[in-house]
Amino acid sequence: MKLIIPMAGRGTRVRPHSHVTPKPLLSVRGTSIVERIVDTFSEAIEANIDTGVFVLGPDFGQGVRDDLTAICERNDMEAQFAVQDEALGTAHAVGSAADYLTGSGIVVFADTLFGMSDTVSLEGADVTMWVREVDDPSRFGVAVREGEQVVRLVEKPDEPISNEAIIGIYHVDDLAWLHREIEYLIEHNIRGKGGEYQLTDAFDRMLQDGAVFKTASVDAWMDCGTIPSLLNTTRRMLEREPDDNRQGTVTNSIIHEPVYIGPDADVKNAVVGPNVSIEQGATVDGSVVRDSIVFAQGTVSNAVLKDTLVGQHATVDPGATVLNVGDHSYVGPRS
Repeated sequence: MKLIIPMAGRGTRVRPHSHVTPKPLLSVRGTSIVERIVDTFSEAIEANIDTGVFVLGPDFGQGVRDDLTAICERNDMEAQFAVQDEALGTAHAVGSAADYLTGSGIVVFADTLFGMSDTVSLEGADVTMWVREVDDPSRFGVAVREGEQVVRLVEKPDEPISNEAIIGIYHVDDLAWLHREIEYLIEHNIRGKGGEYQLTDAFDRMLQDGAVFKTASVDAWMDCGTIPSLLNTTRRMLEREPDDNRQGTVTNSIIHEPVYIGPDADVKNAVVGPNVSIEQGATVDGSVVRDSIVFAQGTVSNAVLKDTLVGQHATVDPGATVLNVGDHSYVGPRS
């Protein structure tokens, strides 16, 4: 079985952190978004997933492929890659992996994290889609039911016809069938919301052609698409994963849990927490930091920070403030 992850988007709402690192490779409590997705499905699906297919942007470098290959190797999977040259919608993104749309597979978009407490059975349906009840269904694709049967799929409905949001996770028993429906949309220029080719429309064509759909649910659904949501998701993951939070060194400091201190990270003469993730190799010295993320190899010195993201290899040495500092940056007094 394949795990197909479209991740070609530029992550504009988490800039500047996605200028260098694709959003799915940003860390949340020590583990990247995309690795968390791979780990989740390796554990929660009864069938064996042996191939990871990643749909990348045209400018993603070899380092991204190396990172994704290493993630697959840790899960006994083979890594394969496809490229989406132009962002034309979710159906177009999946269709860009045309060479791999055979057999069965799981399609999951790397925009959110989720929790699955139970193993999911994939028997008895052509498509299993994961859903979550929401207050505002107009922001999502939704599944429309008659009784227990899914009869229609609608992308971002104008009318409140269902509150079951489709959260971007699908098991497809026959990927070639899905590929044919995507090709039909593109060949006939059938565009949905936003003038893009929508995967919901391709699935709805399968449904109207007789495919059997069932739904599954998650016990947590956490957005990673904006700076505030990335901070909030990090907070929730710190609460969900309290074990092994102290991997670096802490000297002469006060820690207000929950706080994650990654491998080779160094905290000294500081007050840290709550809700702080200090990633691998980062340093916090002589500072007060709460509700923040310091990414790998970042440095915070003599600062008081809240609701802040400090990028990889960035250095912050200011007074009290709220910051959003990208990779390889320096914020501080002139030397």
